[in-house]
Amino acid sequence: MNKAVITFFCFVTIGFSGCTGKKENCFYKGNPAPLLQNAYIKLPLGSVKPDGWLKSQLEAQAAGLTGNLDDFWPDLVNSAWRGGNGEAWERGPYYLDGLVPLAYLLDDKRLIDKANKWIEKIMVSSSDSGWYGPSKNKDRWPLAVANKVLMQYYEATGDKRAIDVLTRYFRYLHTTPPDWPDKEWRGVRAMENAVTGYWLYRQLKESWILETIESIQKNSYNWMTYYEKFPWDSAAYTDNKIPVEWKADGLTAHGVNNAMAIKYPGLWFQQSKDSEYKNSVFEGIRKYDKNHGQAGGRFSCDEHLSGKSPDKGTELCSVVEYMFSLETLYEIFGDNTLADRLEMLTYNSLPGTTTPDMWAHQYDQQSNQVLVSAAKRNWSSNGNFSNIYGLKPDFACCLANMHQGWPKFVESMWMATNDNGLVAVAYGPSVVKARVGNKKEVSIQEITNYPFNGDISLKISSSGKTRFPLYLRIPGWAENVKITYRDKSIEGKAGETVMLDEKWKDGEEVKINMPLQLRYETRYNNSVAILRGPLYFSLRIDKEYKKVKIDNDNLTFKGSADWEIRPKSDWNYGLIIDKENLMKDNQVIENPIGAYPFSDRGDLIWSSDSSKYYKWGMDAPVQIRVRGMKIKQWTLVNNSAGIPPSSPVKPDANPEAITLVPYGCTRLRITEFPVMDINFMTEMTGPGR
Repeated sequence: MNKAVITFFCFVTIGFSGCTGKKENCFYKGNPAPLLQNAYIKLPLGSVKPDGWLKSQLEAQAAGLTGNLDDFWPDLVNSAWRGGNGEAWERGPYYLDGLVPLAYLLDDKRLIDKANKWIEKIMVSSSDSGWYGPSKNKDRWPLAVANKVLMQYYEATGDKRAIDVLTRYFRYLHTTPPDWPDKEWRGVRAMENAVTGYWLYRQLKESWILETIESIQKNSYNWMTYYEKFPWDSAAYTDNKIPVEWKADGLTAHGVNNAMAIKYPGLWFQQSKDSEYKNSVFEGIRKYDKNHGQAGGRFSCDEHLSGKSPDKGTELCSVVEYMFSLETLYEIFGDNTLADRLEMLTYNSLPGTTTPDMWAHQYDQQSNQVLVSAAKRNWSSNGNFSNIYGLKPDFACCLANMHQGWPKFVESMWMATNDNGLVAVAYGPSVVKARVGNKKEVSIQEITNYPFNGDISLKISSSGKTRFPLYLRIPGWAENVKITYRDKSIEGKAGETVMLDEKWKDGEEVKINMPLQLRYETRYNNSVAILRGPLYFSLRIDKEYKKVKIDNDNLTFKGSADWEIRPKSDWNYGLIIDKENLMKDNQVIENPIGAYPFSDRGDLIWSSDSSKYYKWGMDAPVQIRVRGMKIKQWTLVNNSAGIPPSSPVKPDANPEAITLVPYGCTRLRITEFPVMDINFMTEMTGPGR
């Protein structure tokens, strides 16, 4: 773990506040013996609620596909999971894995009623054997997803029938032979069952549950060995050795499987206590970055792992699954690099692959995405519609699975600590209500426009004074962070966790100032990506939307549509920057945040009032004015921006002012920029000229 904790004591230390004489949380169930104690404890669904712009984001999701999809998509309308005669595999559980938390986070009665109709059908399907779900499904994989749905539903409602269904199913797994073949989804994803299994053990403390998880671990694909040897590195990609099929080897090169699997060694570490499993998690992340890393914290997988070039795609399913893996791993390890990456994925890659109103999504997004169209691209195995923003631009798995991203992020923004405190995991406007200290319930409202702005206010509400530790994560990129409260001023160092141990009064406020300095990241062909805080910035490209028809069974419903998006301005710019002083000649402008936080001027937004689309008229929340220069030889290749020319690039055009906006606010973008040769420019123009 690379987490450092700085403790600030006032008058007396908190000591051991657990109920059993050791430091363990009295109110929220952490890992009991023989499991290792986790760094933190995820709070039950509903403990953390969105606020400010983040609430607007979830409300847009509720008004978009998530809140309407099962009213018109046949795979959900007729789903066997809700009593129909249609699809009986993963799509119903995938959808509910996002709908259930979204409904309860927003306290949205319409969505809660919608979700409960599904849940009732699922719970009455539980048989004496323990198997549940549609009778025609014989595959264990979709039940691994349904388990997580029931877990969240129980946390939100306390309905003990959900615990009963899960207990019977894990009994079924305990008493039946292992069925986790490497050539099937249920085999390579078998340890997804451990997410719910360890949660169930915390509730029941029955040893047979751990025996069940051990059997799954020992009889399914060994992801720890995979990360140690990692067969699909950059050399394998260059030599065309990565299998782009769905047999056993191809499933290990499949991007979504990798995004899920990165947490599996970490899950088993809790039980095995073998540090090799912990090490393999961080080794796996390092190898993803080294061999397939993309801007926004993700790795390429346009269906399979596909290298580092910014014309490669990343599937939306892999983004939301990688987010969930990081949320799970942070609870286990408390390593702040995991939360840093979580914020990057959430605030860049997630919104960048949907329209701002969340009525359409892409299957594959690109770092350098200058044309959205139905055309052949250099994907590893995906189809020609994969980067269309629409309903079902390629395989329908993402249409079912995309919904978990925002709600589960909100759930994980705050966690409980083993000493009856709270930790701020990821920053953004939110409200957490939890029991802390000596049985007091407190509420902390996080007031902020983060990540668009670096000022954060934590306002504490309680019925009286109560002592509890408040932990504050300092991002790894953050320098000169100032934390102030009462008459105290504290400096938080990058990558550390600051603990404030106080007897807090109602109405007290903790202020955090994180200066959001510009920085750069060296990327493909020595290009650069520009960052400010957790946000990547991309070239603003004027755009034109055009409705198209793709294979969506001619479905039309409210705001659902399929869009090509074409550029109306040039995109082939290199940056003129001074890497030693990024603010030189550059200007940062912060703008008001509208109802659609990840929108920019010219985006199309669906209006439920007028039943038509209109052009959004607000600028993105942050703009950076920089200087750039067109690179004439940089053109489209196979309907994508060609590989960036190797930097530094000798100039052959005039400097221009260009605008960068957050990656998540773009549908067309350049994110990995060639860098112009400023030394050559100086030689041509002369100093001071």
